[in-house]
Amino acid sequence: MIGVGKIKQYSNVLDKPLSKGKQEVSLSAFAFLFSELVQYNQTQVDNIAELERRLEDAGYAVGARVLELLCHREKGNRRETRLLGILSFVHSTVWKVLFGKVADSLEKGTEHEDEYMISEKELLVNRFISIPKDMGTFNCGAFVAGIVRGVLEGAGFPAVVTAHFVPVEGQQRPRTTILIKFAEEVLIFPPSLVTVLLWI
Repeated sequence: MIGVGKIKQYSNVLDKPLSKGKQEVSLSAFAFLFSELVQYNQTQVDNIAELERRLEDAGYAVGARVLELLCHREKGNRRETRLLGILSFVHSTVWKVLFGKVADSLEKGTEHEDEYMISEKELLVNRFISIPKDMGTFNCGAFVAGIVRGVLEGAGFPAVVTAHFVPVEGQQRPRTTILIKFAEEVLIFPPSLVTVLLWI
């Protein structure tokens, strides 16, 4: 046919390039699905620590898949091998893909050499959640902490990642800080060697 451009045919679905797809997800749909995730897990546990652990586990699965997707899409199958490189990748690229913007801040801990913090003034997962008084310090940021842990461990940087509320003077709601405490071997060995050691 005249005037019709050639359309490249792929014999196998795996040969097709990864498309960027739509960059936005309906905020109301996300808020609804996330609240259902929280409510479902709330019925399965007896205490807040266990609820946060389950949210972190759900986030971990998301983080592992996000890392895989971004390594294929953004980095051409390369993964970061430097500590500051992977932190910058999480702070900027991962955050932008998940939340539409770079995280508010990335800071190194002052008391411990192996601690880093990613802070967000108003973390999306906490924005539409009202916490009953009987649930005390429950923080839905545990889900995001799980995502960060999934990305870091998938890249060969094992760490303990937790979410904390930090009160800010003059603001009604506290900011959320994701505290990253790297395993000792990350600071001693390069990540490729850490991955080998973890499998032994």
